[in-house]
Amino acid sequence: MAERYCSRLLRWTTRLLLALPAITIAAPDSPSLARSIPEMLSPDTLPSRFFTFSPEEYWREPRDSYWLSFSNWVLRQERVQGARVQSLGAWADRTLSGSSQALPDNESYLRLGFATESEYSKLARFEPEMRFRLDIPTTRRKLRLVIESESEELIPLEERQRDRQLTEPERTDAEATGALRYLTRIGDAINLSSDLGGRLRLPPDAFWRATASNRWQWHGLWTLGWQQRFYYYHQTGWGARTWFGGGRSLAGGWQFQSSSELEWVHPDRKFVAAQIFSLRKALNNRSTLIPRIGILGESQPNWRTSSAFADLTWRYRLHSDWLYAELIPALSFPRSESFSDQGSVVFRIEMFFAGTVETP
Repeated sequence: MAERYCSRLLRWTTRLLLALPAITIAAPDSPSLARSIPEMLSPDTLPSRFFTFSPEEYWREPRDSYWLSFSNWVLRQERVQGARVQSLGAWADRTLSGSSQALPDNESYLRLGFATESEYSKLARFEPEMRFRLDIPTTRRKLRLVIESESEELIPLEERQRDRQLTEPERTDAEATGALRYLTRIGDAINLSSDLGGRLRLPPDAFWRATASNRWQWHGLWTLGWQQRFYYYHQTGWGARTWFGGGRSLAGGWQFQSSSELEWVHPDRKFVAAQIFSLRKALNNRSTLIPRIGILGESQPNWRTSSAFADLTWRYRLHSDWLYAELIPALSFPRSESFSDQGSVVFRIEMFFAGTVETP
């Protein structure tokens, strides 16, 4: 029986191989066979909207300049620092797990940037920025080590929603945190994580947090999601946060998103809330436009609007997928200023260094 099966399989394989030349000859004018992949991706073949410059400029020789030397230095830094972040994640993964292997879903990153902000009657100032995350999966797949430059629970809700409008001096000075995270699922729909760790300072501030979340499609048009988080910090007490959001595609390549968030702030004994509406459109393969409007409120002394804002983010990919520039004009209307307009413009250049840990 085995010999008969092998003989039949060999005959069918031989017939298929003999038929391939006939298939190729039968369709000599097929575009996929007439042109190679490099030819299809050549500057002369791609549409003009693919480039941010005219096709003839592709062949021009670069001119020596200070900017060219500086940009080459930046490109070298990405190659060097990206590899270092990757090596650090792999080393920590192997050390924590006691194994010689590192898993591929490492989410560590290092984000460096420079931002300048101009406000009414204030000169622009140039500030450096840095954020990092060390998110290491161990060979015990449900356990992770997470070290972050900042934790969301330690940042006020309004600041989190307006983060890209701010420069480093305007942000809350939050210490780095480290935690062990245990991942699990409830049924087939709910993702659950539990963290136990502390703020990396002296004396340390221990904390615990649990997060449940889920995403799903509704009627094939909307993508919906929710997240519920409870947390406790030894020095500031407990808190809770509920988030719900949804988005869908619109005409003309626009993407609509809406998010609602409610948070309990235990030290102030009050709720704070935020409602954000945003649109997103990719103008080309480098440029993205993101207009937003938002309203924030609080429950003390009674439910009231605490501020409103509107901003427009123009995000431009300068190089590859790690060097970006942003221009963000914004208007805010805080209650503390009797809802008078407060205008600002932020310009930011940001480098995103990340490493992908590959299994050796």
